[in-house]
Amino acid sequence: MIEVPDELVVSLCTHGGAEGRVFADALPGTAAAYLDAWGLRLDGPAMYGLCALVLPVVREDGSGAALKLQRVNEETAGEPVALRVWGEAGAGAVGLLDHDPATGVMLLERLDERRPLTGVDDARAAVRVLAESLSRLVRVPAPPGMRRLGDAAARMLEAAPGAAARLADVDQRRLLLDCAAAVREVAGEPGDRLLHWDLHYDNILAGRAEEGRAGEWVALDPKPLSGDPGFELFPALDNRFDASEVLWRFDLLTGVLGLDRQRARAWTLGRVLQNGLWGIRGGARRLPADHAEIARRLLGRN
Repeated sequence: MIEVPDELVVSLCTHGGAEGRVFADALPGTAAAYLDAWGLRLDGPAMYGLCALVLPVVREDGSGAALKLQRVNEETAGEPVALRVWGEAGAGAVGLLDHDPATGVMLLERLDERRPLTGVDDARAAVRVLAESLSRLVRVPAPPGMRRLGDAAARMLEAAPGAAARLADVDQRRLLLDCAAAVREVAGEPGDRLLHWDLHYDNILAGRAEEGRAGEWVALDPKPLSGDPGFELFPALDNRFDASEVLWRFDLLTGVLGLDRQRARAWTLGRVLQNGLWGIRGGARRLPADHAEIARRLLGRN
């Protein structure tokens, strides 16, 4: 019997409601079925994030792999498509070995789960690795059918005035509206690159020598969309947050990716807006302190 971690069950129910509970209850049976159907055996303890169960496995030929099970929704539906496109382009993403479109279950290349980029003590070195990874990913055009940044921007701009009014602090209301104003300036050109959307330091793992990727850093767990690469920078600024490093990281990222700094600034403020809208929708009356600080520094207010 496959044990589903309690923390994952709580997360699935919190974020997915009744559907999340049904999915969580079915996970042991679903995992067992795919282990059998694809000739896999377990090879270590289960791993998990907010919405996915990942099982390290060994295939019939003795090679390592990872079985990933998650609900199919707007964020996850494009993942196998993106991984396939990035794989064909040699863009440095985890390899897709098999996929069942009906359930979204994926068999992925095995990476070294003991070596996330978060484990690199030198924060500036980690940012450089992340920047290089992003630069490879965003060179690839988005395939047809991918969700679009332009649509998300339109929804954000429509929701911003009402959401800002619900913030308790006058300065933060102004800050959120300034983020919306920055997005409005670039919304007419939302871009067409294949974006990861969630490339933070835990979503980059070291490759394994057994898979021929010794010495490589490999991106995984995308929530892909089509858009401007400037929309990719926020996680690198916010994770391992250091207010004094925000502008240094932003300059490094825009330089490595070859981005127009003003456009990238606007789309990064768009991520502050997006996160703020989600929080306000959930009842928050203030922006997270680190998000507000990133926005202020990009706007030249510190």
